[in-house]
Amino acid sequence: MPVSESTASTRERVGGAVVRKAKLPDAVNIFELVNSLSGDGTLLRRSYAEICENVRDFSVAESESGVFLGCGALHLYGPHLAEVRSIVVKPEAKGQGAGGRLLRALLEEAEEQSVTSVCLFTRIPDFFFHFGFRVVDRTVLPDKIYKDCQTCPRLYACDEVAMARGPIPKTAVLGPSRLPQNELVKLQAGSIATVNPK
Repeated sequence: MPVSESTASTRERVGGAVVRKAKLPDAVNIFELVNSLSGDGTLLRRSYAEICENVRDFSVAESESGVFLGCGALHLYGPHLAEVRSIVVKPEAKGQGAGGRLLRALLEEAEEQSVTSVCLFTRIPDFFFHFGFRVVDRTVLPDKIYKDCQTCPRLYACDEVAMARGPIPKTAVLGPSRLPQNELVKLQAGSIATVNPK
């Protein structure tokens, strides 16, 4: 039976594996894999509800026989920035190209959405250098800081490297909730407005 053109474009083959957009039934596998690496802080812990709410952000890699191999998500902040999140493959799938294919699919999705810059935080920057990412100061990514970092248990002891691909955004859509702000916040080079907690 011939494969439709639309199906072929969303199920790209990589060394016996396919990468496709996640569906709600994939949430259990995504939840288990992501949280298997949250104990040591490799990934942030995600609740099952959060995975379900954001399942459309995810792509999954699976074997030709349908065995789940890994996942990755693209979180859109706006046309200025997207973030690659929760990109991980099962230990038995490492070295088979599934991680690279997942990342390529997420970058293609960012391009389809006309996003100008893609960021991520990682402990393995060498992998991402091969895909055009470079190390940046985390303060140039305030959307990421305000979305995740302020609630992270490692806020003041972060050992992840901030990386970006494309130009550094000149605007942000997130910011301190106690400060009045326009829909887009103009950024000053290398600085983030801070709020003194009382």
